[in-house]
Amino acid sequence: MEIKPKIKSIPYEEFKDNATLEKLIDDLHEGGVNVVTGSLDQLINWGRSNSLWSLTFATSCCGIEFMACGCSRYDFARFGFEVTRNSPRQADLIMCAGTITHKMAPALKRLYDEMAEPKYVIAVGGCAISGGPFKSSYHVVKGIEEIVPVDVFIPGCPPRPEAIMYGMMQLQRKVKIEKFFGGANHKQSEAERELGVSNEELVARSLGDHRREPIVVTDVPQEFVEQMKKEKEENA
Repeated sequence: MEIKPKIKSIPYEEFKDNATLEKLIDDLHEGGVNVVTGSLDQLINWGRSNSLWSLTFATSCCGIEFMACGCSRYDFARFGFEVTRNSPRQADLIMCAGTITHKMAPALKRLYDEMAEPKYVIAVGGCAISGGPFKSSYHVVKGIEEIVPVDVFIPGCPPRPEAIMYGMMQLQRKVKIEKFFGGANHKQSEAERELGVSNEELVARSLGDHRREPIVVTDVPQEFVEQMKKEKEENA
């Protein structure tokens, strides 16, 4: 079957160097390689979603569940999450696992502000989401969403490692459909910097949304849990 280079709304005859393009396609086909076309946004977001580096930010018991995800029993390195950083300048997301007190809140906000765009936040456990069993106390923040915008909520006290991994996969889905050029990575103007919000929030507001809609992991599909168990048994 003859395949010709094609660009929407441009007739084939108007290409200036059809011979070179056809030769390139023929050379690729000779080596058994197919030609795949797509947007650069999709390619970049595919790479970003599969290499999410999280800031090590565990303040209490939910951090143990996050550590379990990185061990051999669950091994979240399979999904590109294995690189955790101690510097916000090298991290893509904050995995906030644990209680945030009012004394700790300024440090959390400072770390979030120091992260490069695009950046994300996952709230793990009841304490990070709503204050948990300490919500009526005077010293605990009633949910980190009061301080930073949250992309994924993973409830539980603490949530199972399967739930944490499922929640991170939901963030992957969110990253894959973002607008990268001119959106998630655009340089903020002086007026935008004064608002003190992320690029994702600015894009959402420009589209008519006053805040990004977070993902709430209300239930982990049983098929996902069974698949995780099967993989653990095979690797045992």
